[in-house]
Amino acid sequence: MRALFQRKAGVPELKTSRLRLVAMTPAMLEADAARDGSLAGVLGARLTGEWPPVDWEAHVVAMIVLQAAERPAAMGWHRYAVLREGRGKTLIGCVGGFPKADGVVEIGYSTLPAYQRKGFGSEGARALVEYLLRQDGVRAVTAQTHRGSAESIKVMERCGMAFVGDGDDPGTVRYRRER
Repeated sequence: MRALFQRKAGVPELKTSRLRLVAMTPAMLEADAARDGSLAGVLGARLTGEWPPVDWEAHVVAMIVLQAAERPAAMGWHRYAVLREGRGKTLIGCVGGFPKADGVVEIGYSTLPAYQRKGFGSEGARALVEYLLRQDGVRAVTAQTHRGSAESIKVMERCGMAFVGDGDDPGTVRYRRER
């Protein structure tokens, strides 16, 4: 599966057979932070009662807004809304990547509970990994999870990543895929 990259109205998008990944703009992040349902209108998608994901951290959103202002060309790395296409669009999760040292990008991913164990997390994360590995200066993509998180480990393996050792926090592991 190769994801198609395109820009709609200047916003990077990745498209797979079942998903559309839309780079979160500062306006989208502000609408999401408002928690008033306006994100649905900005995205043109339905939001379920499960949104936002439990691991949607406010300090990460603030960092993304700051980085978008400082480095507009980096939009398309940090956070994508994962939309399931079909009869309309539904926001089902998010993926994103953060540059680390020496050409390494670390990714994260989250799928809402109703959409887990259906391959959506793997499909969205794989699209992002493939996109990132085609970018100038990126030589590897990594991800971390808790040692006992079998589902998250499966996502990393489905993205072509291999176990490389302990993660940054106690009880976590790191996986990596080279260019």
